[in-house]
Amino acid sequence: MKAQFLIAAPISGSGKTTVARGLMALLTERGYAVQPFKCGPDYIDTKFHTAVCRRPSVNLDTFMASPQHVREIFSRYGADADVCVVEGMMGLFDGYDRDRGSTAEIARVLGLPVVLVVDARSAAYSTAALLTGFASFRPDVGLEGVIFNKVGSERHRRMLQQVCQDVGMECLGFLPKDSALEQGSRYLGLDFSVQPECRRLTELLEEHVNWRRLLEMKVRPGQSVFPSVPTAKPVPAGQFVPAGRNVVVARNAESFSFLYQEVLDGFGSVTYFDPERDVPRLDDADMLYLPGGYPEKHVAALVQNEACRKTIRDYAERGGCVVAECGGMMYLCRDIVDDDGSHPMCGVLPCQITARTADRRLSLGYRQFTMDGREYRGHEFHYTQFLGEAPRSVVQVYDARGEAVATPVMKYKNVLASYTHLYLCKD
Repeated sequence: MKAQFLIAAPISGSGKTTVARGLMALLTERGYAVQPFKCGPDYIDTKFHTAVCRRPSVNLDTFMASPQHVREIFSRYGADADVCVVEGMMGLFDGYDRDRGSTAEIARVLGLPVVLVVDARSAAYSTAALLTGFASFRPDVGLEGVIFNKVGSERHRRMLQQVCQDVGMECLGFLPKDSALEQGSRYLGLDFSVQPECRRLTELLEEHVNWRRLLEMKVRPGQSVFPSVPTAKPVPAGQFVPAGRNVVVARNAESFSFLYQEVLDGFGSVTYFDPERDVPRLDDADMLYLPGGYPEKHVAALVQNEACRKTIRDYAERGGCVVAECGGMMYLCRDIVDDDGSHPMCGVLPCQITARTADRRLSLGYRQFTMDGREYRGHEFHYTQFLGEAPRSVVQVYDARGEAVATPVMKYKNVLASYTHLYLCKD
């Protein structure tokens, strides 16, 4: 049985991303083929995973996909790996409806052993109550050990070790306070190269964490999805995702970078282009896919590449199939307005987007809607907004709890566009 485990935390900000990425880097440096995964819809952490593991990180999400689909992709992507490392999201039991859709649910679906990362900078013996509560709250979640983060001294370490002994929890190690790591965590950006702080992190994990023990942890009996590996990929869903056809995808390190690996792999034949520099060849395209990102940070380059904008506009006007999500939708609009003025985009959609500082407002959450008899699910995360009145939506959009939200879905000819990042895969 190959090694597989999940890194979780009691609350956000505990250091699970730091520990997960560090362990991925350490194991990769040691010669293991590490397959990274991320619980939930996050498309930023997956890029850090990909950078250190040198293989694409894959999202595991029980709102956007069924438990069976999660098992299938975990099995398929992990089939040729030595180690599968899953990074959780938020707190272990935090989901869209109590613990539904949470990291704990992913752990139950896959039977994974869970390692809890606890921020210990202001903690002492009260940690015993925290660990006892997390271990007993859901007995069907296999909480196997703890790693303490931001440990201040040798005395502090001994106190936390005593906590683990008293509650019967395996202590897997300690990550000491380190200013280099704190500085690195404050600047995420979209630079996914292996930074010096990551190298420092692997050194600390090597010294203070029993990472070899992680490789010995077993999945819960009867839960493993290995070695049964499906030979067929999930069939992409809907008329907007033609399986095995020629799909042209906008891809840039920052402007168009929010992509789900499973969606890309489901497309079949894919051709990439950079809207800041290239002009796509769309004569034989069955679909143009414009994913999310931060086009508002690169308006000058996008404006300068007028030939690309015209090619996309002409393709859409003659009935070409286009799916545009968040940043991709913004790119299709008439213009993007920021603190420096108005910048023309493709002009396919008669909308203006504001990225002005005064207009920034977080819109966040799962989204679902039904169109043409098919259910679509995805996730919304953005600070930009429509300037003025939002466009009319062709369908009513709902959040994960089934409550109506104001997010519009636009259709123009064969263009589907919205702020929602869609998980375009069959359950």
